[in-house]
Amino acid sequence: MRGDQEKRAEDPRVVFTLLWVVFFLHGMSPGFWLPALTNILVSRGLGGWVTAVFVVPPVCAMISPLIGGALADQRVSANRLFAWSSLISAVALAAAFWCLDAGWHPLWFVGLLGLYSLIAGPQWGFLATVSLAHLTHGERRFPLVRVGGTVGWVVGGLTLSYLLQMDTHPAAGYAAAVVRVACGLLAFLLPYTPPLGLGSSWKSSLGMDAFSLMKQRDFCVFFLVTTLFAIPLSAFYMYGPEFLKTLGDPHPTGTMTVAQVLEVVSMFLVGVAMVRFRVKTMLLWALGLSVIRYGMSAFAGVTGMIAWHIGGVALHGVCYTFYFITAQVYLDRRVDPGFKGQAQGLLAMTSNGVGPLVGALICGWLRHHCVGTDTYGWSWFWGMLAAMIAGCFGVFALFYQGRSKNSGAPE
Repeated sequence: MRGDQEKRAEDPRVVFTLLWVVFFLHGMSPGFWLPALTNILVSRGLGGWVTAVFVVPPVCAMISPLIGGALADQRVSANRLFAWSSLISAVALAAAFWCLDAGWHPLWFVGLLGLYSLIAGPQWGFLATVSLAHLTHGERRFPLVRVGGTVGWVVGGLTLSYLLQMDTHPAAGYAAAVVRVACGLLAFLLPYTPPLGLGSSWKSSLGMDAFSLMKQRDFCVFFLVTTLFAIPLSAFYMYGPEFLKTLGDPHPTGTMTVAQVLEVVSMFLVGVAMVRFRVKTMLLWALGLSVIRYGMSAFAGVTGMIAWHIGGVALHGVCYTFYFITAQVYLDRRVDPGFKGQAQGLLAMTSNGVGPLVGALICGWLRHHCVGTDTYGWSWFWGMLAAMIAGCFGVFALFYQGRSKNSGAPE
């Protein structure tokens, strides 16, 4: 089996195609259910559980990415870890939505969704590790395979809204689980990606060595800003579809995919941009555009014009791509080979765990206190989130130093 994988790894076209399809299926799965989740809960009379449902997965995502990254660095091949975790998480996801569909107490759904998040937390990091290990000219080609996940997300959302017409039905979770099973089975064909590090203590085995990166000023600023940036980003799927529905959109899940459409376009640009511009410039662009993006949604709250919010949703795809794809490539460049899995795990922990956890609480509190029966309260909601991102922009601009192009060691 490993010999066959090594032969496939020698053909860049096969590796590229296989990675693209795996990314496609992996992105398609959450595209079915995540944008629709708030509206599904509200349709079941569980609107009061929205904050809790969006809090539990980040808590679980704080734990597993570091451990998963340590396993990929020290003990188990990243491709096998991704394949098996995909299959197991599919079972947990299907069980969660079955409990919701059957009318069981919401705690069952919350608990099983947490289990799913615990298992699935490191998966994007695993795929990034495999991709950057086997793609030639990784900084250019990684965005091109990563775009498969975005296309899959778009296809999942459009299929749910316009073909299945299940924007408010738990069957969205069943469809997501089936796709995740297919993704896991195909992932067994990914090229072998052996662990390159050696764990010497229990701290290493738990991925705690990743925190040693925080001793370096730039890494410290980068992870701090990433965590803070993820707080307002939590509102995108928590309340973006709800605001669309408030403004009169009958297919909010489908409309949310406009972000992924722009993300696809951005994927083709970000690889070229990373070759031409410094990392600091790329990340500042992403943060600055995010301020504008939330400002557009705030203006939609003032005017009641849905086009402004849709424009903000579209711009979200550009911001997300330029920040997080740049971040993954940046870590792959700057971190030692035996440490890359843990670095990607720390990125997942901050962007999918700590930040969204705090974000779910803060955004839930803002939603409760700002939004009334009309659309005007939404302007305060989105405006405050824009102000938070403006603060992230200021911190990163002032404190991140980076490496100059003339230093001989480009970012």
